[in-house]
Amino acid sequence: EVQLVETGGALVQTGGSLNLSCAAFGFTRDEYTIGWFRQAPGNKREGIACISRYDGSTYYANSVKGRFTMTSDNAKNMLYLQMNDLNPEDTGVYYCAVGLEHRIVVAVQVDYWGKGTLVIVSS
Repeated sequence: EVQLVETGGALVQTGGSLNLSCAAFGFTRDEYTIGWFRQAPGNKREGIACISRYDGSTYYANSVKGRFTMTSDNAKNMLYLQMNDLNPEDTGVYYCAVGLEHRIVVAVQVDYWGKGTLVIVSS
């Protein structure tokens, strides 16, 4: 069974940085797409970044492009999200997610979810 565990959420001031981590367990296949979603209060869950294990391609939402960077350590089955220049609109619960499509940007494309980690950006 696939398990995803996120850590690293915190309260941070505007302009600050955070690095989120996702530990992934239980994969039985080499090809999938893994990434990050976030859900702001009152909003639907949205995909903000993902990497395809099919071809190595990456995706970033326009709202985070240039500020957030996703990296992975395949040997440790870890996924990271370095978030810089944070602003209050980045506040939300951040989820690690896995799907079998080549890109996962909406919730229906996700097959596995972590429980999420809370990021609060104060103004």
